[in-house]
Amino acid sequence: MNSHPPDHSIANLRYIQYDSEKEAIYLSAIRQLISKDLSEPYSIYVYRYFLYEWGDLCFLTLDEHDNLIGVVISKLEPHRGGPLRGYIAMLAVKKEYRGKGIATKLVRMAIDRMIERDADEIALETEVTNTAAMKLYERLGFLRSKCLHRYYLNGNTAFRFLLYIKEGAATMGMEQVPEYANE
Repeated sequence: MNSHPPDHSIANLRYIQYDSEKEAIYLSAIRQLISKDLSEPYSIYVYRYFLYEWGDLCFLTLDEHDNLIGVVISKLEPHRGGPLRGYIAMLAVKKEYRGKGIATKLVRMAIDRMIERDADEIALETEVTNTAAMKLYERLGFLRSKCLHRYYLNGNTAFRFLLYIKEGAATMGMEQVPEYANE
Protein backbone atom coordinates (compact mmCIF):
# COMPACT_ATOMS: atom_id res chain seq x y z
CA MET A 1 0.00 0.00 0.00
CA ASN A 2 1.38 3.38 -1.00
CA SER A 3 1.05 6.01 1.65
CA HIS A 4 1.48 9.57 0.53
CA PRO A 5 2.29 12.40 2.88
CA PRO A 6 -0.46 15.03 3.12
CA ASP A 7 -0.35 17.48 0.22
CA HIS A 8 -0.19 21.00 1.62
CA SER A 9 0.13 22.68 -1.76
CA ILE A 10 -2.37 25.30 -2.78
CA ALA A 11 -2.83 23.95 -6.33
CA ASN A 12 -5.94 21.92 -5.49
CA LEU A 13 -7.62 24.33 -3.09
CA ARG A 14 -11.10 25.70 -3.74
CA TYR A 15 -12.56 28.95 -2.41
CA ILE A 16 -16.31 29.02 -1.88
CA GLN A 17 -18.92 31.27 -0.36
CA TYR A 18 -20.58 29.87 2.76
CA ASP A 19 -23.87 28.11 2.01
CA SER A 20 -26.33 27.80 4.92
CA GLU A 21 -27.82 24.68 3.34
CA LYS A 22 -24.51 22.95 4.13
CA GLU A 23 -24.33 24.05 7.77
CA ALA A 24 -24.32 20.42 8.92
CA ILE A 25 -21.16 19.84 6.89
CA TYR A 26 -19.23 23.03 7.64
CA LEU A 27 -20.25 24.50 11.00
CA SER A 28 -18.44 21.98 13.18
CA ALA A 29 -15.25 22.26 11.09
CA ILE A 30 -15.44 26.07 11.19
CA ARG A 31 -15.77 26.04 14.98
CA GLN A 32 -12.85 23.60 15.36
CA LEU A 33 -10.53 25.60 13.12
CA ILE A 34 -11.33 28.93 14.72
CA SER A 35 -11.13 27.62 18.29
CA LYS A 36 -7.58 26.37 17.62
CA ASP A 37 -6.40 29.81 16.46
CA LEU A 38 -8.40 32.53 18.15
CA SER A 39 -8.28 33.37 21.82
CA GLU A 40 -12.02 34.01 22.22
CA PRO A 41 -14.24 31.05 23.17
CA TYR A 42 -17.17 31.67 20.79
CA SER A 43 -20.46 29.85 21.36
CA ILE A 44 -22.43 28.24 18.56
CA TYR A 45 -24.80 31.22 18.70
CA VAL A 46 -22.04 33.65 17.71
CA TYR A 47 -21.24 31.59 14.62
CA ARG A 48 -24.91 31.29 13.70
CA TYR A 49 -25.43 35.04 14.19
CA PHE A 50 -22.81 35.80 11.55
CA LEU A 51 -23.49 32.87 9.22
CA TYR A 52 -27.30 33.26 9.13
CA GLU A 53 -27.31 37.03 8.70
CA TRP A 54 -24.22 37.50 6.52
CA GLY A 55 -23.40 34.10 5.02
CA ASP A 56 -22.69 35.82 1.70
CA LEU A 57 -19.78 37.65 3.41
CA CYS A 58 -18.22 34.43 4.72
CA PHE A 59 -15.81 32.36 2.64
CA LEU A 60 -14.17 28.96 3.01
CA THR A 61 -11.07 27.32 1.59
CA LEU A 62 -11.37 23.58 0.98
CA ASP A 63 -8.80 21.01 -0.08
CA GLU A 64 -9.37 18.37 -2.78
CA HIS A 65 -11.17 16.17 -0.21
CA ASP A 66 -13.45 19.04 0.94
CA ASN A 67 -11.62 19.40 4.24
CA LEU A 68 -11.76 22.93 5.65
CA ILE A 69 -8.39 24.71 5.33
CA GLY A 70 -9.38 28.32 5.99
CA VAL A 71 -12.34 30.55 6.79
CA VAL A 72 -13.23 34.23 7.06
CA ILE A 73 -16.43 35.32 8.82
CA SER A 74 -17.69 38.87 8.30
CA LYS A 75 -20.71 41.14 8.59
CA LEU A 76 -21.94 44.47 7.21
CA GLU A 77 -24.24 46.98 8.92
CA PRO A 78 -24.56 50.71 9.69
CA HIS A 79 -22.12 51.91 12.35
CA ARG A 80 -23.55 54.36 14.88
CA GLY A 81 -25.80 56.08 12.36
CA GLY A 82 -22.83 56.83 10.13
CA PRO A 83 -20.95 54.69 7.62
CA LEU A 84 -21.97 51.27 6.38
CA ARG A 85 -19.25 49.29 8.13
CA GLY A 86 -18.01 45.88 7.18
CA TYR A 87 -16.48 43.86 9.96
CA ILE A 88 -14.09 40.93 9.71
CA ALA A 89 -14.94 38.97 12.83
CA MET A 90 -12.88 35.81 12.41
CA LEU A 91 -10.10 34.58 10.15
CA ALA A 92 -8.30 31.27 10.51
CA VAL A 93 -6.11 29.04 8.32
CA LYS A 94 -4.78 25.61 9.29
CA LYS A 95 -1.22 25.96 10.54
CA GLU A 96 0.35 23.74 7.88
CA TYR A 97 -1.16 25.92 5.11
CA ARG A 98 -0.07 29.31 6.44
CA GLY A 99 2.24 31.56 4.48
CA LYS A 100 0.75 30.48 1.15
CA GLY A 101 -1.58 33.46 0.58
CA ILE A 102 -4.77 31.71 1.69
CA ALA A 103 -5.68 34.23 4.39
CA THR A 104 -4.97 37.10 2.00
CA LYS A 105 -7.28 35.61 -0.63
CA LEU A 106 -10.06 34.98 1.91
CA VAL A 107 -9.87 38.54 3.25
CA ARG A 108 -9.82 39.98 -0.29
CA MET A 109 -12.92 37.95 -1.16
CA ALA A 110 -14.72 39.31 1.91
CA ILE A 111 -13.58 42.89 1.16
CA ASP A 112 -14.68 42.60 -2.48
CA ARG A 113 -18.11 41.31 -1.47
CA MET A 114 -18.52 44.11 1.10
CA ILE A 115 -17.60 46.68 -1.55
CA GLU A 116 -20.21 45.14 -3.89
CA ARG A 117 -22.71 45.66 -1.07
CA ASP A 118 -21.71 49.34 -0.77
CA ALA A 119 -19.52 49.29 2.35
CA ASP A 120 -17.99 52.63 3.33
CA GLU A 121 -15.31 51.11 5.55
CA ILE A 122 -14.20 47.79 7.03
CA ALA A 123 -13.03 47.21 10.60
CA LEU A 124 -11.47 44.37 12.56
CA GLU A 125 -9.45 43.71 15.68
CA THR A 126 -6.39 41.54 16.16
CA GLU A 127 -4.14 40.82 19.12
CA VAL A 128 -1.06 43.05 19.32
CA THR A 129 1.08 39.90 19.45
CA ASN A 130 -0.29 38.57 16.14
CA THR A 131 2.33 40.16 13.89
CA ALA A 132 1.49 37.96 10.88
CA ALA A 133 -2.14 39.14 10.92
CA MET A 134 -1.13 42.77 11.39
CA LYS A 135 1.24 42.57 8.42
CA LEU A 136 -1.48 40.95 6.31
CA TYR A 137 -4.02 43.66 7.09
CA GLU A 138 -1.52 46.48 6.58
CA ARG A 139 -0.54 45.01 3.18
CA LEU A 140 -4.22 45.13 2.24
CA GLY A 141 -4.43 48.83 3.15
CA PHE A 142 -5.86 48.67 6.67
CA LEU A 143 -4.70 51.34 9.12
CA ARG A 144 -4.28 50.91 12.87
CA SER A 145 -6.90 53.15 14.39
CA LYS A 146 -6.95 52.33 18.08
CA CYS A 147 -5.25 50.30 20.78
CA LEU A 148 -7.78 48.42 22.91
CA HIS A 149 -6.20 47.48 26.24
CA ARG A 150 -7.21 44.12 27.69
CA TYR A 151 -9.75 43.75 24.87
CA TYR A 152 -9.88 39.96 24.81
CA LEU A 153 -11.16 37.66 27.54
CA ASN A 154 -7.64 36.30 28.00
CA GLY A 155 -6.52 39.83 28.95
CA ASN A 156 -4.60 40.48 25.73
CA THR A 157 -4.59 43.87 24.07
CA ALA A 158 -5.82 44.39 20.51
CA PHE A 159 -5.37 46.86 17.71
CA ARG A 160 -8.45 47.98 15.80
CA PHE A 161 -7.76 48.26 12.08
CA LEU A 162 -9.84 50.23 9.57
CA LEU A 163 -9.92 50.16 5.80
CA TYR A 164 -11.61 53.21 4.33
CA ILE A 165 -13.37 52.28 1.10
CA LYS A 166 -15.06 55.57 0.24
CA GLU A 167 -13.69 59.07 0.44
CA GLY A 168 -14.99 60.78 3.58
CA ALA A 169 -15.82 57.51 5.36
CA ALA A 170 -13.60 58.48 8.29
CA THR A 171 -15.81 61.48 9.11
CA MET A 172 -19.27 60.10 8.21
CA GLY A 173 -21.74 60.69 10.99
CA MET A 174 -19.49 63.27 12.69
CA GLU A 175 -21.94 66.08 11.87
CA GLN A 176 -24.24 64.48 14.47
CA VAL A 177 -21.57 64.74 17.20
CA PRO A 178 -21.87 68.17 18.91
CA GLU A 179 -18.15 69.05 18.89
CA TYR A 180 -18.03 68.52 15.11
CA ALA A 181 -21.39 70.05 14.18
CA ASN A 182 -20.06 73.57 13.51
CA GLU A 183 -16.91 72.64 11.60
